[in-house]
Amino acid sequence: MSQVKTNNYLSKGIDTDTFRGLPPLHKEVVKDFFKTVEEESGGIIDRVEGAIELVSDKHNVNTSILYNYIENEVGA
Repeated sequence: MSQVKTNNYLSKGIDTDTFRGLPPLHKEVVKDFFKTVEEESGGIIDRVEGAIELVSDKHNVNTSILYNYIENEVGA
């Protein structure tokens, strides 16, 4: 199974209504999240969950910022 790549997403810039609607700090959190997911190893679920924890701690924000962003992007 091939590894999910987020760097293509980042290289083009994140250009969605959901992303554009975020405040500046949250945009930085989301960008850092995608970079961290790319750098982590393991299965996608573990990489996403680990990245959410790491990035939230790094930026001193609640994990709900990233969980809400992901839910809004995927339409959940």
